[in-house]
Amino acid sequence: MKTTTFDFMKQSVLREKEALEALHRDMDPTQFEKALTILLESSLTVICACGSSGFAGRKFAHSLCCVEKPAKFVPPSDGLHGGMGALQEGNALVLISKGGKSDELTPLVAIARAKKARIITVTAHPEAPLAQQADAVLLLPDVPESDRYGVMSTASFSATIGIFDALMMGIMEETDYDSATFARIHPGGAVGKQLNR
Repeated sequence: MKTTTFDFMKQSVLREKEALEALHRDMDPTQFEKALTILLESSLTVICACGSSGFAGRKFAHSLCCVEKPAKFVPPSDGLHGGMGALQEGNALVLISKGGKSDELTPLVAIARAKKARIITVTAHPEAPLAQQADAVLLLPDVPESDRYGVMSTASFSATIGIFDALMMGIMEETDYDSATFARIHPGGAVGKQLNR
């Protein structure tokens, strides 16, 4: 290993820590309340994103299902080829785009509006088109990524997961979600064994 490599590895963890600290410091209670209300009132949440943000979106869809809030991840390409048929009036569409102007996501806004669904955008840029057209905007901290070129989804990915985990905690609190309910739908693995003892 190069003499500088481990320093870069530690710097990566530090950058992600800084992103989460910035997120914690700057969380907007008004926007988080709006987003939480949309999710609580929706019978289905559809999540769309590209690249690494898509993996964060898939994790959020699974997390929502774990607290009995139906959700599905729809790749943007599928959304533009009929996948948005899942979205109904009053449902939530969550769009994730650090830059806030992904060409793949922009057409989905018009579909959501036509179907009278509500939009939550996760982005680092409140002035961007996807933010301007949203019902709730959850801001990612605009901090450097971990790699030397600042292009890999690293610190921003951690912050995205932080936003979604915060929303899930909000849902659990607002719905008085309990471990017995979770045990019923999660019989597998070590968690299932612990809950169903």
